[in-house]
Amino acid sequence: MSDRVMIFVDGSNLYHSLKKYFRRTDVDMGKFCDKLLSKRQLIRIYYYNAKVGRKEEPDRYKNQQSFFSSVAAIPYCELRLGRLVYVNWPNNPPYEKGVDIQLATDMLTHCFRNNYDVAILVAGDNDYVGAIQAVKDAGKHVEVALFGKEQTSRQLREVSDRVITMDGRFLRNCWKQNRVNPPDMNQRHNEPGRLSPPPQVVNDEDDDYPPGFN
Repeated sequence: MSDRVMIFVDGSNLYHSLKKYFRRTDVDMGKFCDKLLSKRQLIRIYYYNAKVGRKEEPDRYKNQQSFFSSVAAIPYCELRLGRLVYVNWPNNPPYEKGVDIQLATDMLTHCFRNNYDVAILVAGDNDYVGAIQAVKDAGKHVEVALFGKEQTSRQLREVSDRVITMDGRFLRNCWKQNRVNPPDMNQRHNEPGRLSPPPQVVNDEDDDYPPGFN
């Protein structure tokens, strides 16, 4: 019997890591999670992000809502939304509130309820180390999907049972658009993915907190 898996995705970390290491953010979340799952039994995906202020940034809010709808359309996927706190806007950028705590709480809660055998964490924040250790101490396995070289997120690498390296080879078939061959740059992949959402608009502007991933 295959392991029961839950995937916990820190949307902010995913976006900024893709942007930093690949200079693109158009990852197909369904295909991405399928790759992480690796033919094991999926219980649920939890995707975490912070909502842009409708009053402060109406255009970003509209784009973000469209993105969230596409994520919610992925089978067995749940959105968990914190919020952006605006202080002295627009002179200072907003900061994220409630996302990290919600992710750690969900991972621990489902662990103690025996809802999964393996947790896959897509994040790079060393603040998750304590939660990971608690999950391991409860008899569960934790895999961490990380970007960058071995010296990055060292504490997460050390505490996890398995590190999934997010490199070009892993992500090869996880993009929405094929940019390998120039003639095909504007064509979408037609490869079916179990969890792939409907086509969606991707905003890849050079921003500190983009509408979709923050």
